[in-house]
Amino acid sequence: MELSDSTQLHHQAIVIDMHADTILRVLDEGADLAQGAPGWHLDLNLMRAGGVDAQFFSIWADPYEYWGLDAADRAFALIGALDQQLAKHPDQMERALTSADIRRISQMGKVAALMGVEGGHAINDDLDVLREFHRRGVRYLTLTHSRTTNWAGSSGDEIGQETGLSEFGREVVREMNRLGMLVDISHVSDKTFWEVLTVAEKPVIASHSGARALSKHHRNMTDEMIRAVAASGGVVCVVFYPIFLDETYAAQAREVFAEIAPQFEEIDASMDRVAAGYAKDRLSIAALQRYVPPMSFLRLADHIEYIARLVGAEHVGLGSDYDGINCVPEGLETGAMMPNLTAELARRGFTAQELRQILGENILRVMDAQ
Repeated sequence: MELSDSTQLHHQAIVIDMHADTILRVLDEGADLAQGAPGWHLDLNLMRAGGVDAQFFSIWADPYEYWGLDAADRAFALIGALDQQLAKHPDQMERALTSADIRRISQMGKVAALMGVEGGHAINDDLDVLREFHRRGVRYLTLTHSRTTNWAGSSGDEIGQETGLSEFGREVVREMNRLGMLVDISHVSDKTFWEVLTVAEKPVIASHSGARALSKHHRNMTDEMIRAVAASGGVVCVVFYPIFLDETYAAQAREVFAEIAPQFEEIDASMDRVAAGYAKDRLSIAALQRYVPPMSFLRLADHIEYIARLVGAEHVGLGSDYDGINCVPEGLETGAMMPNLTAELARRGFTAQELRQILGENILRVMDAQ
C-alpha cells in the first residue's frame, strides 16, 4: 500500500483512541480543548489533523491523592469539565454513548467524546456510584489504577500481586455487564485478571497496555492473557508509553528518575498536590528529553504487530495515554501524527480491512457486544 493510500484510508476509517488524560489538564489548567496549550498531546485541532474520530477521555483520580469520597468527587468534577467543553463546542464535538453515535458524529465531521473511569477506587465501594457514572455517560471502568482497592488487586503495588477479585469485585463486574459498561483490565494484577475472566460474560478490553513478551513490564500482558482477552471477544488497545513498550528506554528512565528524586521532594514540600503533580511532570519531561534517546514509534508498531499475529488483528486497538504520560514515541509526538502509525502498519503488510479493525472497528464491535 502506497503512503498516499494509507493516509487516505486512515482519514476515511473510524479512528478511536481508547485512553487520553487531556480532560485533567482542561480542569486543572483552566485551558480549552479547542485551543489546547503548549505541551499538550491532544486538542480538537490535533485530533482533526490526525483523523481521530472518537476519543475516550480518562476520568482519573490519582489514588495516592484521592481516595474514598474524594476520588468520587474528583471523578465527577472531571465529568463536569467535559460536559462544559461539550456545551462550549457543539460544532466541533459531541457526546457519544454507543457505536451508532460514534458513526453518526464522525460522519458529521465532529469528534465523538466518550469517557472511561480509570480506577475502581472512584466508585467508593458503592454500586450506586458505578450506576451514576454510567448515567453520566461513562462507558468503561478500569477496575484498578496503580493502587489495590478493597475489591481488586493492582499490578502497581506489592499487595496487589497476591490480591484477586473479592465477592464485591465480582458484583462490580456483573453490574458492569448488566449496564453495558466495558470491563477494562489494564492496571490489574495478573491474579485479578484471571478472576475477572471467570466472571465477565461479555468481551473485556485492555484500554492501554502492551505485550509482555516484548517488554517485561507489569503493565503489559502475557501471551496467555492476550489470548484470554481475544477468547472473550475483546480487544487489547496498545499504549504509546515508551516506558511500557521498551525495556532499554525504561531502564534509562529509571536512572533519570533516581537522579531527580530530590527535586521531586522539594516540589512536594513547596506546593499543593495538584500544582506539585504538574511541576513534577514538567521536570520529568524535560529530564527524559535531555538524557534519554527517544523511542521510535516503530516500537509501538512492533507491539501492535505482535498481538495481531498472536490473536488476529480483530483483537487489537489503540490506547495512547496522551496527556497522561511524560514521554511519547518519536514520530507520534501528538495526535496529529496518528497517520504515521497507519502508514507503518500498512508497510508491514496489514490489509485495509485489518487497518480499519485496529483503528476503530474492533472497538465498535465490542461496544455492540455489551
